[in-house]
Amino acid sequence: MAYQNSPYGGYGGPGGFSSGMAQAGLPPGADPQLWSWFSAVDTDRSGAISAIELERALINGDWTPFDLDTVKLLMGMFDVDRSGTIGFNEFCGLWKYIKDWQNVFRYFDRDRSGTIDRNELRDALSRFGYNLSPPLIKLIQVKYASNVASNYGPALGITFDRFVRACVVIKQLSGAFQNLDTDNDGWVQISYDQFMQTVLSLP
Repeated sequence: MAYQNSPYGGYGGPGGFSSGMAQAGLPPGADPQLWSWFSAVDTDRSGAISAIELERALINGDWTPFDLDTVKLLMGMFDVDRSGTIGFNEFCGLWKYIKDWQNVFRYFDRDRSGTIDRNELRDALSRFGYNLSPPLIKLIQVKYASNVASNYGPALGITFDRFVRACVVIKQLSGAFQNLDTDNDGWVQISYDQFMQTVLSLP
């Protein structure tokens, strides 16, 4: 995660938490480094991290802030007690999750550009078991790229935060479809109400 003097940060890297860490009031049995990072993100010293605090703390490898929708997605995944904030134990899970995704991002960012291009995206999704058609791959790239294609050139690559979000959304959409596809033939017939419930329950 992108701290100074950390193996997870730096320009062109995946991204993660920004630098400026502090430590105070280490709980019994807590990892001192994780508590230090948690304390730094918890800027209002409430003992829990809000979405605003998390957004301020997360950066991409090019030092751009995390996409707010990605921050909300992460909050929703790790706010286990549905308090609207993330406590220290929930933060530990979030930390590991982002660390794991950094390794995935590095693996598929083969040209070391700091972003994921269309071919790298196709390879990543294929490795995850999602063999999507070229038009769908293009649609995903345009939806999650840092900048959409224009007359001046192709779409830019997908930054770390948007790559995580794209993969999580595809996984959840695919899971929702599989739940509806009870005979596993790749086709579903659903009512408007079922469709709306499925879509609105996803990020």
